[in-house]
Amino acid sequence: MNPARSTAPALFAGGEYIGQLWLFWLAPIMGAMIAGVLARVLYDKPE
Repeated sequence: MNPARSTAPALFAGGEYIGQLWLFWLAPIMGAMIAGVLARVLYDKPE
């Protein structure tokens, strides 16, 4: 899922595609945030 690759076609096509564009940006960002939190929880050593 590449947000940059989804943005240009959606902008040129317009209409309902622009309404769906938020998902192509939000999903990878949320996935990265969840992965970062899980990595901290699973791999950080307690002090």
